[in-house]
Amino acid sequence: MIEKRLAALRALLVNEQLDAVIVTKYVNLHYFSGFRGDDTTLVISAERAVLVTDSRYTEQAKMQAPLYELVEQKDGLLQKTADVVKEIGCQKVGFEGNALIYDDFAKLTELMPGVEFKTPLKLDVLREIKDSTEIKLIRKACGIADAAFEDILGFIRPGVTELAVAARMEGKMRELGAEEPAFKTIVASGLRGALPHGIATDKTIGQGELVTLDFGAMYKGYCSDMTRTICVGKADERQREIYEAVLSAQKLALTLIKPGAAGKAVDAAAREELDRHGLGEYFGHGLGHSLGLEIHEAPRLSRLSTCEALVPGMLITDEPGVYIPGWGGIRIEDTVLVTETGSEALISSDKELIEL
Repeated sequence: MIEKRLAALRALLVNEQLDAVIVTKYVNLHYFSGFRGDDTTLVISAERAVLVTDSRYTEQAKMQAPLYELVEQKDGLLQKTADVVKEIGCQKVGFEGNALIYDDFAKLTELMPGVEFKTPLKLDVLREIKDSTEIKLIRKACGIADAAFEDILGFIRPGVTELAVAARMEGKMRELGAEEPAFKTIVASGLRGALPHGIATDKTIGQGELVTLDFGAMYKGYCSDMTRTICVGKADERQREIYEAVLSAQKLALTLIKPGAAGKAVDAAAREELDRHGLGEYFGHGLGHSLGLEIHEAPRLSRLSTCEALVPGMLITDEPGVYIPGWGGIRIEDTVLVTETGSEALISSDKELIEL
């Protein structure tokens, strides 16, 4: 697994005519080495793979990154990283343009006189297609989220606060093996449902209100993401109509997520379905995003998507929503795997309207 990832990274180095790359982004440290500590850099060349860290992590690094040469730094991470680059004999070195802060870039440049250090690389693109190990871990994370949703249905009732609901869900996910929530849990009830990212507050949930629950589990570094909107009590006619429109758009998009599909096209189809119900103006965000070691990754399904063709092994969310100021909102979301022949929703919780 790590061997294949290193091979792909080294192929990128050849393409960019670089001798090595310094990896600094936490999730990429994990992806390319298996190591899950911080305050670390990787120096990867055609022949060498070096992990630079301090005494807090040396034993952990030996266990988690056996393919790497371990170098312990005692006088500063950047200094030791520069020393490794010079010891390898690199002349042209790349870095992560979206991760290396300017002060560190400037310091490394100073510490490596004579080394051409000016080529930013986009290493995240190498994580877009998940391997079988990653898919297995994301399936597990999705299963944990499904179980937390089933549990919370017996807890939500009028008078309970959004914060209490979030705490219960997060505790259940940890009980089931999650390291932590994949992101801040969203619990948006009543009028707050019009906030797409309405994280839980001390608001109490009222009878007859819709409640949007957007949450996920992190399992061994990998994320899941799901949203369900439920009604506390009996839904009225307007709530039912809008829910069915969102569900129709979500199900339509699921049929269109498949190899070769363009991100803009799938997003447009979901918008057209909501437009058909007179609700398109209330759907402001993109239809979906990938996820894995990060909760938001490329590719994306949106008006601005640069994804020309989905590929088997990609993960994508399918999450249309309607957000009406002064009324509330509804979103339904699955984490979806692009397969050889189509797609598979990795979230199994019921998507029909649930009335508690």
